[in-house]
Amino acid sequence: MKRRGETTAEPSGTPGLSTTNTAEQSKKMRVIYVVYIIVSLDITWMFLQFSVTPYLAKKLGFDTLWFGYLQTTVGLIQLIGGPMFGRFGDLFGARAALSLACAATTVSFLLLAVANHPVLLFVHKLPTVFMHVLPACQMVVTDLTEPEKRADALSKLGLCFGIGMIAGSTLGGNISMRYGETFAACVGAAGSAFSLLLVLNFIPKSTKSEASRSTTKSENQNKKVFSLGEITRLMKFPGVTRIFLIKIIAGLPSGIFQVMFSIIAMDFFKLEAQQNGYLMAYFGIVQMVVQGGLIGRLTSRFPEKSLLLLSIGITAGVGLAQAYMQTVFHLCLTVTPWMFSLSVFNVITDSMLTKIVPSSDTGTMLGLCASVQSLVRTIGPTIGGFLYMNYGLASIGLIEFFVNIVVFVYLLYRQLSNTERQKE
Repeated sequence: MKRRGETTAEPSGTPGLSTTNTAEQSKKMRVIYVVYIIVSLDITWMFLQFSVTPYLAKKLGFDTLWFGYLQTTVGLIQLIGGPMFGRFGDLFGARAALSLACAATTVSFLLLAVANHPVLLFVHKLPTVFMHVLPACQMVVTDLTEPEKRADALSKLGLCFGIGMIAGSTLGGNISMRYGETFAACVGAAGSAFSLLLVLNFIPKSTKSEASRSTTKSENQNKKVFSLGEITRLMKFPGVTRIFLIKIIAGLPSGIFQVMFSIIAMDFFKLEAQQNGYLMAYFGIVQMVVQGGLIGRLTSRFPEKSLLLLSIGITAGVGLAQAYMQTVFHLCLTVTPWMFSLSVFNVITDSMLTKIVPSSDTGTMLGLCASVQSLVRTIGPTIGGFLYMNYGLASIGLIEFFVNIVVFVYLLYRQLSNTERQKE
């Protein structure tokens, strides 16, 4: 970059500085594009696993309740690992965090490949304590983007999520039917190992700015990855606790439906593995359209608080529709508004939380955001299994409706009250 500045021989330093900034921005964008590839691959292998695990569990004698316990185990392990992983990323950098996540995913798939006993199916979930590829990628994107462009950049990760959902669901259903669950797990292990190679070759050691790095070093010299005090400190920032409670309360009913979907697909809609894969691919297409084409435009035109309110209101309506659906066609009709509301809700809440805290703590904050999803996956399967077996599918949809209506009314009242105060 210096040689380029010297050859121009400009009297002022501005052109050289402009060239340096352009090269720096180009380098950041290259890293972000590689991160998008890593996310697409990771979600592909994740949905490949989703297409395999329920049917393997059924072969090993799991009923709906025991499958719920398996899902709860995953959520509990990731609930413990999420905040620690985010802290690990802040302390040791993006490359170390992503490498750990990809390596853990590879080990998990290898354990799945040899799982021929119900106990081994639980054992293969143990590495999920470090399997936080998506939060790690969110850390990188957050570090490399400006606050005003953050929601749009984070939504593009959702576009990658949709690509992975389509590819993984289709691959998982077809590979498991033709070659068996073991071969499908081996494909996932090989793919995760390839993602690890991408991380080691293209992701810089740290993606934070110099100021953030120096702040992190000075503040965290004597602090550990397992620091409850750091979590408590972040929760004391104005607005953080409120947004977290909204994220948990409004997200729980939708999370219950999500974690129970594979069981609902098999038991209620009577879908085979291949058909389930095609349905998940349809979900992925909808998510790609929503996150790739809509969220970026919406965040540039409307306030985040208004979009959060909109997403919760739509989720309430979708919950009511899900309570009365009877066919796969009915399900497909609810998918578009449901995926839209979930995508907007997750992107906006993550963006709002990372803007509240200092840039040196965004990794820890995103780890906490991931732990909210893990909390939903921890208690969701048990609650969902109980509701589904005792009260049917309608009970899950009705709870989603009532909970989101209450949160919607609370946020609307709060927003109107703030508007009145500003007028006064």
